[in-house]
Parts: sequence; C-alpha cells; structure tokens
Amino acid sequence: MSSRDDLPPALSSMWRALKRGYEAEPLLLVVAFGLSLLAALPDALLALWLKLFADGLLAGNRARVYGAAIGLGVSATATWFLRVVSDRTQRRFRDRVTIALEAHVARLQASVATLEHHERPEYLNRLAVLRDQVFVLDHMYWSVFSTCGWILRLGVTVVLLMSIHPALALLTVFALPTVLTSTWRPGVERAAEERGAPDNRLARHLFVTATTAPPGKEVRVTGIGDRLVMKRREAWERWYWPVAAARTGSALWHTVGWAIFGLGFVGAVAFVVRGINATPGDVLLLLAAGSRLSAYIGATVGEIGFLRGIWLDGSRRLAWLEDYAAALTQHADVPVPERLAGGIRFEHVSFAYPGTERRVLDEVSLDLKAGSVVAIVGENGAGKSTLVKLLCRLYQPTSGRILVDGAELARMPVEEWRSRLAGAFQDFFRFEFHARQSVGVGDLPRMDDEPAVMTAVERAGAEDVVARLSAGLDTQLGPTWPGGVDVSFGQWQKLALARGFMRDHPLLLVLDEPTAALDAETEHALFERYAEAARTDSSGGRITILVSHRFSTVRMASLIVVLDGARLVEMGTHDELMANGGQYSQLYGIQAAAYR
Repeated sequence: MSSRDDLPPALSSMWRALKRGYEAEPLLLVVAFGLSLLAALPDALLALWLKLFADGLLAGNRARVYGAAIGLGVSATATWFLRVVSDRTQRRFRDRVTIALEAHVARLQASVATLEHHERPEYLNRLAVLRDQVFVLDHMYWSVFSTCGWILRLGVTVVLLMSIHPALALLTVFALPTVLTSTWRPGVERAAEERGAPDNRLARHLFVTATTAPPGKEVRVTGIGDRLVMKRREAWERWYWPVAAARTGSALWHTVGWAIFGLGFVGAVAFVVRGINATPGDVLLLLAAGSRLSAYIGATVGEIGFLRGIWLDGSRRLAWLEDYAAALTQHADVPVPERLAGGIRFEHVSFAYPGTERRVLDEVSLDLKAGSVVAIVGENGAGKSTLVKLLCRLYQPTSGRILVDGAELARMPVEEWRSRLAGAFQDFFRFEFHARQSVGVGDLPRMDDEPAVMTAVERAGAEDVVARLSAGLDTQLGPTWPGGVDVSFGQWQKLALARGFMRDHPLLLVLDEPTAALDAETEHALFERYAEAARTDSSGGRITILVSHRFSTVRMASLIVVLDGARLVEMGTHDELMANGGQYSQLYGIQAAAYR
C-alpha cells in the first residue's frame, strides 16, 4: 500500500478537524468549551461538601454544617444550571458546524480530480464508512468538550482522595485497564466493520433495488423480489457476525478491566477504614468521591471510546480524503492555453482501471491537430470512452503522457482545464431541476441566462423537447417533485446534449455517444452540423471529438481513429481508410449492408 493509501496519524487528524470547527464558528467553540469545563466543577465538589457536613455534625460546628449545606445546594443548582446552558450552547454550535462539515466532505468528494476513489474497493470501503460517520461528526466537538469536563472532574476527585491519604492515588492505576480496553476496542470493532464493508454495501444495494422505483418494473416482471430479500439477508449476516464477534470479544476484555477497578476500590475502602483509622468524614469522602471516581472513569473512558471509534477514526478518514484530493493537484503549475495552436498529443499512453491489470489502452500514440474533427470508432470495449476520460482528466494514464500544445496535461490545474471543455456523454446524469437549470449547469455562470440556455437547446436540436414541456424552461423535471413531469429517455438525452453545448468557445468539445437513443439519421445530421461548425470556428483552434459505434455518422471527420483490443490499429480520413481495406473498411461494409 502506498503512502497515499495510508490513513494519516490520529492526533494530527484530530487537530485538523478541530481547526476546521474553529474556522467555522470560532466564538461559539470557545464559549461552548469554557462552559463545559465550568459545569464540571460544582459536580466534582459534592463529595467535599458531604465530608464537611459530616465533620460539622460530629464536631457540633453549626457554621460548618450551614456552610456545607449551602455549598451542597449551590453545587447542585450550579451543576443543573451550567449543564443546561452548556448543552444548549453546544447544541447551537453543533447545529452550525454540522453544515460546514457535511458541506466540506461533499465538496471534497465532488472535487477530487479523478474518479479512482469511486472505483477502487479499498477506497470505496473507506469512503462508505466516512459517509456513515459524517452525519455524526458534529458530535465529536461535544465529545471533546465532555471528555475534558470528565477529566477535570476526575482530577479534582483524585486530589480530594489524596487529601485523605496519598496512596489513594493508586486507584487511578487500577482504572488503567478500563482506559486501555476502551481505547483499544473501538479500533478492533471498526476494523471488523471495514473488512465487512463490501457485504454491507451489497446489503444496502439489494435493499435499494427491492424498494425503489427505477428497478421496480424489472423486479416485478422477473419475480426476483424474494431472492433479493434472501440475498440481502445473507450479505447482512456476512457483515454482522464478524462484527458481533469482535464486539463480544472486546466487551469481555472491557468487563475484566472494570473488575480490576472494582477490586481496587474495595481494597481502598478497607485501607481507609482499618489501615489509617480515618475519621467518619474521610470515610464519607472516600465513599462519595470513590463512587464518583468510578462514574467519572466510566464516563471518561466512554468518551475516549467514542473519540477513538468515531471521531478519531472519522477525522483520519476526513484528513485522508483532504490529502488525497490535494495530492492529485499539487503539481498543477502549468497554465491552460487560451487557444490551441498545435493540438493534443498522446505519447505511448497506456491505462488500466483501478484494481485491475488488464490494459484498456495499450501504447497509444496519437496527434489531434488544433481545429480538427476527430472521430473515435471501434467495437465495444475497444477503449473509446476511456480515451475520452483521460482527455477530461477523470483518470491519469498508467504510463505515458498527454501533451497540450507541448505541455503536460497532468500539470495543468484540473478545474481550469475542465472549464475549457464541453460536451455530452452516453452515461449522462438526469438533473431533476427546472429544465432551464438542468441545461444551464453546463456553464454555471450563465445557468439562469435564458438566451444562452435556448442557444444551447437549439444546438442540440432539443427545441421540440422544450416546446412539449408544460411551462417550457420553467418546468420542474422528475415526477417525484411537486409539479414535476416525467420525460422519456430520448428527451433526457437531448437535454443532456444541450447541457454539453452551453459553453460557446471550448478548447475541446467531446461527444461520447451522446445520441445513442436517437436514430442514425438524426445523429448523422447532428454530427455533420458540429463538424461543419468546428471547421469554420476560428476563435480558438477547437478540437472536436466524436465517439460513435455508427460508422456512417463519422465520415465527415478530418481524422478517424480506429481502436481494437486496447490498441490503435488504424487512423486516417474515411476515404483513406476505405482504400486501405483494413478493419475500418470491413466494419463499415458490415454496417452499411445492415441498412440496405
């Protein structure tokens, strides 16, 4: 495992998470922390007031009795009042910082330069646990505040016990096994949960498949509902039983730790009563403080367990995600050109998807000239879409490099590069917004610019889709929303195509089989229109990439690239490739015969 795959150290990750909370709400964090410490003092002093009360009664000292009684009342009242104020302040802080933390995690995952973290199983498992934890990350501040409060109570209690006899400080030694087991067991349980994360994800996937609308038709037609339930149960049990075994084993060791502390406390009572002939007040102090010591230790180790199991673990994953995202952009020191002068060059580029060794692209060398229209063709699995993903910086080549006007694409800021791209993909996403926004997100600064949106709609030939919507561009898409409408797959595809045409002067226009739901004639007309527009565009040397499995629609391209079995086997114009009589010519002939 590389250093990039390792989780960062726990303490530094915790400090980074604390700083993020401070940056979000500095004043509230300080006030909430101060109140949590202040609320700890009156509670810890109750044992002292009880000792003074007993001593006053035995000595017949009314002043001491009254003073101790007032102290008890003030401590009880102050404990309640400060706890209420502290809890409400912490709740306000947590509510406000939750938004900042969840937004930070969402922003990180959405802005990671590549898609590798969505496809490598070990990363998916790590991110799945982080997604579960992000909704309780706000509790980590409450846990830190509480832990510090319990430690303060514990410190005051130990001082009170030592006032009877210094040897009573040894009670903290007997408490060490509980501290050790409480810090050890969450890691053991979390490791078991992470090992079982694939089965847990499978159980959730099967549950979603059985209970949501998109797969509903096929689930009912095929009658696999009962099988989905059975398989989900099996996957859940494969996850649960190892986790349950880890929890049971760690709980047993934790019980042993508490038994050791119990024996130590009984010995301390015997030592005070018979060993040093302590006063009744000292015995009462020991019983009150000792019983509270066990409660304080229990609360402290419980909070430490929460910190170890949730916060430290979650903050380490959060720190890893921050480092992972930053590592992919740390060498971005080459500016993106304003216009393409030479073009884009692939130099011996190979690529294998994360977690596999099979090359999807193998030693591909290719020149894409500025201002050219390039068609990429080949059978399914030949590497067409993968080549496009490399151009979009969704992945980095396994070996080789991609040059843009002689500069390495890998060294260009990924967000700046993508701001100069446009296009549409076959596996588009259905943004269930208003139609205007569903198209407009293709160019965020102009998302609500109706003339710009309509221009993109016209470029995609989607005027008929908008005309059929009840409120035009203001129609809510998606039948599950109030006033929302459902549209066909082909209509969604046209809106996605329009979204890809929002940017007016991109350096690279990518059309990766975005018209698979359209007929061949419509696709051909659309590609022809954009090929002609690319040839006459003198604004920036734009390169247009056309990916299609229909050979007849890419005849107009200035360069046709033929991929087969991960390798580049042919390239040239349509006429040149037909004259060569190679693979392109054969496949073109087969497809042409099918239309006769």
